[in-house]
Amino acid sequence: MFPDDRRYTKEHEWVLVSGGAAKIGITDFAQGELGDIVFVELPAVGKSVAQGDVLGTIESVKAVSEVYAPVSGTVTAVNALLAEKPETINSDPHGAGWICALSVATPSELDALMDAGAYAALTGR
Repeated sequence: MFPDDRRYTKEHEWVLVSGGAAKIGITDFAQGELGDIVFVELPAVGKSVAQGDVLGTIESVKAVSEVYAPVSGTVTAVNALLAEKPETINSDPHGAGWICALSVATPSELDALMDAGAYAALTGR
């Protein structure tokens, strides 16, 4: 259910690292808990964040939830599609529903994140 090629946070974000770049989104579990997503506040390109900082928010018909940085870095890109079609996170949270990309400042922070098996155990799935 959760792709093996990424790491996960207890706050339900995923991070997919390729070289020094990290793509970030929320998990299928998180989007299911939120329900129908109606708005995504994206971070500004160039914003520097520390691990655990708020990157933006996701609003659903049920709640507003913050999205946290799984690793420290600088925002290099945002998924502009989400401005027009925030529901993409509901339909493809691990693919087209990615939120932003960061240049990774501290690669060792990835070691503290969960693999897919540990995340599945956390969520009971």
